[in-house]
Amino acid sequence: MVNMDKVIKTAKEKDASDIHLVSGLKPMIRIARELTPIDEMDVLTPDDMNEIYDYFVRGNLDKDEVFKETKKLDASFELDDIRLRVNVSYSDEVPVFTLRLIKATLPKYEDLGVPDIVRRMTTQPQGLILVTGKTNSGKTTTLNALIDDINENQNKKILTLESPVEFRHTSKKSMIVQKEVGPGRDSLCYSDGVKNSLREDCDIIVVGEIRDRETMDAAIETAEAGHLVIGTLHTKSCAETIDRMINFYDISDQQSIKYLIASLLKLVISQRLLKGRNGKLVLVPEVMVVDNIIAGIIRKEKISVSEIEDAIQSNLEKGSIGLTNSLAELFVDEKITLDQAKAQLEEKNHEILNRTIMQLKIKRGNN
Repeated sequence: MVNMDKVIKTAKEKDASDIHLVSGLKPMIRIARELTPIDEMDVLTPDDMNEIYDYFVRGNLDKDEVFKETKKLDASFELDDIRLRVNVSYSDEVPVFTLRLIKATLPKYEDLGVPDIVRRMTTQPQGLILVTGKTNSGKTTTLNALIDDINENQNKKILTLESPVEFRHTSKKSMIVQKEVGPGRDSLCYSDGVKNSLREDCDIIVVGEIRDRETMDAAIETAEAGHLVIGTLHTKSCAETIDRMINFYDISDQQSIKYLIASLLKLVISQRLLKGRNGKLVLVPEVMVVDNIIAGIIRKEKISVSEIEDAIQSNLEKGSIGLTNSLAELFVDEKITLDQAKAQLEEKNHEILNRTIMQLKIKRGNN
C-alpha cells in the first residue's frame, strides 16, 4: 500500500502545486510547471490505485455513486493542515488521480500581478466580470484574492458556488456564504445555485465555472436583476471569451444575447502563467474593459476577433491592457525572455511586440 500521507506531505514540503497518481509510474509532483517523480516511492500498481480510491472516498456512498455513474469525481480532501482538490477518473479501467494542493494562506491581491483595474471594477453595483484562462492559469487564485479584497473593504453579502470549495473564507467586513456544487452537496449544479441566489439577498455572486448555457443564462439573469456576478471561463483570450459566450446559444438567439452581453459585461481578464527567468511563475494578464466601442463590436452581426483586440489596444487609458503590452512590459522588467514573449503571440504580431518594447524602453528612459 502506498503511503498517501507521506506523498501529500512530501508534495507540500517541496512546494508542489499538483500530485499525479497513475498506475505504472511513481507518484509525480509538479513544481513550477515541471513534473518530477518522488524517487523514494515505489511504482504504483492497479491494486495501489484502488486502495488510494478508498483512501480519498472513505466510504462516502454519495461520492462512490457519482464516480461509478459518471466515471469521474471532483472532491475536496484534508490531511492535517493540508487541503487538496481531488479529481478521480479512469484510465484502462483503473482509477487515476490528479490532486491540487491548496495554499493554506491566500496570496494578497497586489502580490499576484493582476492589474488594479480588476479590483476597482468589483465596486460596480451590478454586471458581469469574468476571469478567464486555460487550466492551471491561476483563475481560482485570482478569483479568491478578489473575494478576499471585497471581504476586507466592502460591506456586501457574497455567495460563492464552487466545485469543490478550495479557499475557506472568514467573513470580515462582508458576509460570505460558500456553497459546494455537485450531487449530494450544497447545490446540485451551478445554474441551480445561481438561480436560487436571487432569493438569498446577495450583492455579489461568484460562479466557480460557467461551463454551459444554463449557467450562462442564470448568470446573465442575475446580473440583469441588479447583482454583480463574477465568474470564470476556460478561454485563452478576451476575444475568445466573447465568442464562447455567444456560442453557448443557438444561432437564432445569438443576436438578442449579444445585446444583453454588451450591456451587462463590465470587464474580462484573461490570464496566463509563464515560468519566469527566476524560476517562479509570472502572471501575464490581458484586460478588456467594456466601453461603448467594445459594446458596439459585441452587438455587431459578425464578431471580429481582430477588431476586439484592436479595441483593447486603443482603450488603454480606460484600463484595458493588450496581451502584447503585458508581454513587452514583462520582458523590459526582465521577468521573461523575448523568446517566451514571442511564443505567446502569432508570428504576424512579433513586429508589433518589438515596436512596443522599443516604445516602452524610450518612455522609461525619458522618465
